[in-house]
Order: sequence, then structure tokens, then C-alpha cells
Amino acid sequence: MPVIPQPTTALASRSVLFTAPFSQGGFRLDTSAIAGIFGGQTVVSAMATLPVHKGAKWSTFFDGLFPGNHTDPATLFGLDGRAGPKFRAAHSGTVIDDTSHMAALLMKECSALAGIKIEGRRKSGPVGVTIAELHHTPNHEGCPAQFHTLAPVYAIFPILVSLVTCVMCLLVSDWYSFSMILLGIIVSGISCFVIGSGAVLFTHPEPAAGSPRGDGILGSDKEVAILRGEEGAVNSITRGRFYLKFDSEPHYENIGWCSVLLMIQFIAQLLLIPQGTLFGQMMFVTSLAVSWVYNLWLSAFDKEQIQRNTLKNVLQVPRLTKYVLGTRASMVVFVLLILKPEEPDKIMNSLLPNDTKAWRKWKNVIISRIKNAQALNFDQSSWNDGSFIAKDRELLKTLFEDAQDAYQGFIDNGL
Repeated sequence: MPVIPQPTTALASRSVLFTAPFSQGGFRLDTSAIAGIFGGQTVVSAMATLPVHKGAKWSTFFDGLFPGNHTDPATLFGLDGRAGPKFRAAHSGTVIDDTSHMAALLMKECSALAGIKIEGRRKSGPVGVTIAELHHTPNHEGCPAQFHTLAPVYAIFPILVSLVTCVMCLLVSDWYSFSMILLGIIVSGISCFVIGSGAVLFTHPEPAAGSPRGDGILGSDKEVAILRGEEGAVNSITRGRFYLKFDSEPHYENIGWCSVLLMIQFIAQLLLIPQGTLFGQMMFVTSLAVSWVYNLWLSAFDKEQIQRNTLKNVLQVPRLTKYVLGTRASMVVFVLLILKPEEPDKIMNSLLPNDTKAWRKWKNVIISRIKNAQALNFDQSSWNDGSFIAKDRELLKTLFEDAQDAYQGFIDNGL
């Protein structure tokens, strides 16, 4: 009775050109452990967060495969989702407690600037004040200019390595390793094509007709930005956003299916790579390691800086001028002198909530002089009030000196 060879035995016995190295040894490579070294956990985590669907058609199917919270693509890829600092308009009275991702990017840009120092007699803690001249109002929706890098050129190297290792496995008839490397090439290519097909767009609300200028203050404890421009230009910072537009939205089935393919690839490689020869496993790990090095280099790019540069291009490179003041009191006076708001008391109280008798007197004097466009020059008579105890008079003296220092800096810099 003829003996029918098993398919796996027949395949293993065939060699196209030469015998695989290490084929006589009993050693077997633990590829799953090595995959963990080369970012395996990151890959698994990334696959678990890839489905970004909102529709009902595939909801039950994808929810079963990938349970957890779902989010939009822009937030998933870090183009949106950060909350910016509080904004208060100088003329309209608008207050936005949590501004957009764009405001957070602008504040980071302001923090990185070197400032012009405003000399003062007291330094309790430096506070930066950046004046942002927003001379351009972006379109309601548009596609910002893309930055060109050499990443696509360098991507040729891991692709070539994967192809070479795939061919090497084919030459020694290691069909398991050959098929798994080839599967990785195909699935990764499809996933990159699908994710890369999304267009990055910028959008912001259109202001109502007849809206006043959008001038206002955006800031935190140690950094403040004064936005000066039309309402449309300012709300592109306070309420604008980047988003990714896919042809498949709002269901995003193509991204969901990519995650399924990646999961199938992961499971297939986990099960079949150990069945290959040691040489094939080494080829697989080589292709994995080179791809990991490329991804590591790619992830080293400062994505936030790229977004900040994109935002500046959208706004047609606004002029940013930063000043550094020694105290928060002098910062508030400096801001009020620049903004000239309709209701300076509201902005002052929001930035300086102190409400003692001495603070109220100081605030009333400063607000009165700003409203009447009077100089902020003070002498002993300004704080030598018999109705205050010595400690309060000392505080008033300090605060008035802070205000005078801010005013002098305002005048010296021609603001």
C-alpha cells in the first residue's frame, strides 16, 4: 500500500535553493517573547484602540471585538482633545472656561518664547505676557499646508528588509515564516494606506455678523496670552480644532476592518511562527526589529511642535511678542493697559480675586485711572491713608509700586 506523505512533511522536505541554516539544531526561538521586546505590548495596545466608529451598522460586531470607550480619529491620533486655559473677552464679555486644543497649543508656543523683561522693584515670581496679533481670519474650514519630511523615503529601508527576509524564507522553503512575513507586509501596507487616506482639516465657528473685536485674555497662573484681532481670528484659537476627514465617516468601517486584520495577523504569527525553522524565525525577528527601529524613530518626532507650526501657518504666522513681569499684580495692570477692556474690574477680579480692604482700595484706584486714561504714577499720598493699619499701608505701597512698574514698562516699550 503506497504511503501518502503529509502536506506539512512534503513542504518541509522541499528546498528551493539551499538548506536552511540551523535546521539540524533542536533550539527554538521564543518569538512571542522577542516580539514583546520590540514593542509587542505597544502593538497590542494600539490594535485595541484602533476602531473609531460611531455608526450602528457595525456597532455590535466591533463592540464585541474591541470593548471600551470609542473616540473620534482626531482625538485618537492626538490632533484634538486637550483643553486650553480660560478665556475672557475684553469687549463682548464672553467667558470660555475650557478653550480648545488650539488654545493649549498657543500657550505652549508662548511658554517657549524668550521674553522682554519689564524691570520692577519686586519679584515674587515671573509671569509671561505674550501679545498675539492675529491679523488673519482663517476660512471657516480649510486644509492646512502639510509639512514634508523624509519619513516616506526612510520607510523604504524597513520595506526592503521585510521583502528580503521574506524571500530568504522562501528560498529555504520555510513556508510558515514566509507567509507570516508576507502577511505582515500586506496588512501593514493596507493599514497605513487606510489611516493615511484621512485628510487633516482645520475648522472654527463663523462669528455672528456685527460682532465686536475678539480681543481677550487667555491664560493660566504663570503664562498669559493677550489675543488681539477680529472675532473670527480669535475664535479660531479659542474654539478652533483640527479633525481627520475619512470617506468612511461617520461609521469608519475601513478603520475597523484594519483593526480586525491586525488582530488576525497577530494571532496567526503567534501560532504559526513557532512552527517555522530557526532560520525563518530569525528572519521574522530581523524584519520585526528593523520595523520597530523605524517606528521608534518616527515616534521621536515632536508631534506637538508640528501641530504648533501648522497652527501658525493657518493663522499666517501671527506676531507674538512676549514680556516678563516680576509679580502677578504688575502683570494684571500691564494686561489692562494693553487690552483697554470695557469692564476692567471684571478682568481684574478674575485674575486677582483678593478681596481685602487694602486690595479693594488698590483695585478701585487702578481701575479708575485706566478708565479715565490717567497715568499710573503714585507717591506716598496714595497709600498713606490713616484709615489703614501699618501692615495694610505697607501692602498698598507694594501694590502701587508694582502698578507703576507695569505702567513704566508699558510706556518704555511704546505700547
